Amino acid sequence: MRTPLHALAEHGQSAWVDYLSRRFIRDGDLARLVERGLAGVTSNPTIFQGAIAEGDFYDDQLRDLLAAESDPKEIFLAIAREDIRAACDTLREVFDHDQDNLGGWVSLEVDPNLANDTRATIAEVSRLHQMIDRPNLFVKIPGTLAGLPAIEESIARGIPVNVTLLFSLDRHRAAGKAYLRGLRRLRDNGGDLRSVASVASFFVSRVDTEADRRLDAIGGHEELKGTLAIANAKLAYQGYKELFSGPEWEELAAAGANPQRCLWASTSTKNPQYRDVRYVEELIGPQTVNTMTRETLDDFQDHGQVADTLERGVDEARSRLDRFAAVGVDYDDVTAVLEREGVDKFAASFQKLFDEITHKREQLIRS
Repeated sequence: MRTPLHALAEHGQSAWVDYLSRRFIRDGDLARLVERGLAGVTSNPTIFQGAIAEGDFYDDQLRDLLAAESDPKEIFLAIAREDIRAACDTLREVFDHDQDNLGGWVSLEVDPNLANDTRATIAEVSRLHQMIDRPNLFVKIPGTLAGLPAIEESIARGIPVNVTLLFSLDRHRAAGKAYLRGLRRLRDNGGDLRSVASVASFFVSRVDTEADRRLDAIGGHEELKGTLAIANAKLAYQGYKELFSGPEWEELAAAGANPQRCLWASTSTKNPQYRDVRYVEELIGPQTVNTMTRETLDDFQDHGQVADTLERGVDEARSRLDRFAAVGVDYDDVTAVLEREGVDKFAASFQKLFDEITHKREQLIRS
């Protein structure tokens, strides 16, 4: 049966879901979505916190872990290892048969508290890569300034990377250049370029949330509301095309290298006045990924429209950034604030995750 997710694939876009839980895997929901065209899974601390809190699926494992371990982070990693491995195995056939190397991936996030510590991030990336021990694992590295050398080093070691928390065009380009440096080092050291891949997770809806807030503070300019995020993403795609072209890239590609594809993250609609699937429908194009929350995925399967939209209105997108600057919305400050908030929010989610593990431990002791 042809589904909207299959239609996305026909237009060159891979559909992933930003959702993971043991129930999701064991009840067969993930496998059924894969049959309907789902091609990848991403996870984050908030998702794991909700999964652990939602029922008793983890209680038996938690009892065993708590008998020997008290550190909530180590307990979480043991839980994550089982779920991420199971998701990787469910998607392995997709991974093995995807010639574009866009399908079959599962992402696990580095501790966001390490976002500004390059050496600690590199060490954690290697640890997670070895812990999961699956070829279709992406380790998520924040695209902070400290994260850029970690991206390069991880790729040079042959570890696939999902660069997360990208908001600005400059940082998106910097992440791509870090990836290219890593590829060159891997090649020069005799590594197999076909064994690594990367996506650049470019966040979308949060940009409109912050830009619209600033427009409200300025007053007026209603015509600009809800327009910066899509323009920003369309320009990021143009940057991707420029970076992964030309003689230098063609030499790497001939050796088996994959480009660092754009992944549209934060595609759920935050403003109820906007169409619920607009950040999916407006960013459909070849060699890209759209990762959706479970709710947005269901909405898109129900009423999403599929067309090649990513390269429509590129000139207008460029002028859109100029119009925001003209009315007093500082693009660089918007994206810098969003990066800081993104790191802080993920760190807070990690703490909530650890608190949930502690709460579960107390529940199990009393039961």
